Amino acid sequence: MSIVYSYFPPAALVAVFLYSIYLMQSPRTALRGNRLGALTMAVAVILTFHQYALFMNAAAWTALGVGGILGLLLAQRAGTLRMPQLVALFNGVGGAASALVILACLSAEMTWANRLIASLALAIGSVTFSGSMAAALKLEGKLSSRPVSFLGYSQALRILFVVILVLIVIPVDRVGHVSLYILTVLALVYGWFMALRVGGADMPVIISLLNSLSGVAACVSGIAMDNILTAGVGALVGVAGMILTQIMCRAMNRDLWAVLSGFTVYSTQKKDAATDEAVADDRGEESAQGLTQSDIPALLEKAETVIIVPGYGMALSQAQQVVKDLMDALEARGKDVRVAVHPVAGRMPGHMHVLLAEVGVDYEMLYDMVKINDRFAATDLVVAVGACDVMNPAAATAEGTPIFGMPILKVSEAKAVIVCNLDAKPGYSGVENTLYTQAHVVTLWGDASVTVADLKDQLEALQ
Repeated sequence: MSIVYSYFPPAALVAVFLYSIYLMQSPRTALRGNRLGALTMAVAVILTFHQYALFMNAAAWTALGVGGILGLLLAQRAGTLRMPQLVALFNGVGGAASALVILACLSAEMTWANRLIASLALAIGSVTFSGSMAAALKLEGKLSSRPVSFLGYSQALRILFVVILVLIVIPVDRVGHVSLYILTVLALVYGWFMALRVGGADMPVIISLLNSLSGVAACVSGIAMDNILTAGVGALVGVAGMILTQIMCRAMNRDLWAVLSGFTVYSTQKKDAATDEAVADDRGEESAQGLTQSDIPALLEKAETVIIVPGYGMALSQAQQVVKDLMDALEARGKDVRVAVHPVAGRMPGHMHVLLAEVGVDYEMLYDMVKINDRFAATDLVVAVGACDVMNPAAATAEGTPIFGMPILKVSEAKAVIVCNLDAKPGYSGVENTLYTQAHVVTLWGDASVTVADLKDQLEALQ
């Protein structure tokens, strides 16, 4: 009976968590899945309080209350603009919790196997915490969004990684808990510098990876504590996060090591004269006779098919509402409107989806890169809002740059393009966007919330 009681409730909760994740894969059931996951977590907390007889423990209730209030306040104040920072922060808190639990559970009676598992959880949790803090500070602008590197950076990280592995497997009972404290410090240092060398454009990947690591840390700490619920839920988060990380890496045509090794270092090399001359020859007289801002009303009026391409600039300018207004105005005139979303647009997985859902854009109007790329050639008009690297044609030609080989949205194939970006500066990749100078492209520099609203006004002014 005790075995059934010990294993069945945690296993059932893990199954419900898995079902809630399943519900989140569809926009029609995502809210239900999110609520089910939150409810299941509440039940898991109650089960844990019962299992460890904490109902009369004032410290446990205090910790639960403080944590709940802080989480609620952070979520309410962050808003959609700072959601990537919030996700990174929560990942870090999850990793720190796993590490602190292990430190609290250390005892002289632990077997070598248990100490090995505890050391692994401690290392992963510490790496997750410091890496997430670095990522959050980068996203907040407190640290440079560019990759940080110095001479011998890679070698130093490799040596540090090997030392951490040695400390994980060393028989701790021979040296006491001192090695675990050293392990914690070194893991914190490793996580910090691992995240520092990742560029801003790769933030969605590193956040997804850290999310996975927070789950792995919880899983391993659950195994160390012989807690089935923690191990099971942590495994779900870890596997889901790693799958998402791999999907995003494939979308960028890069492997995970390339991201973590700082391959995103911004190229400062200049194009050679032959390349410049070839590009100029290709444009020729067509560039001189390209579209201008005076052509915008005609483009909006004549276009029957329109694709909106959102990017991180839309988040920065909080332009999602005016984008929705423009879409509504276009649809009111019988135009076919779709939204093309690149997998790594924004600063976290699903960033654009969250922003557009906030203002009520129908999820069915959102298309991923694979499904919509073939439509650009037959599209009358593309309106890009705060997007740069994800539609930069230089990804196919600029060898030696961070975006070379990265699959992009084929915006340049559309019949006409209106770009609503802040300025002509390169994106986080540091590579100039060759789309801006093509003859069929009109650029509107400035705050996207203003320029997109101006597009809507020009459309509504048409008779």
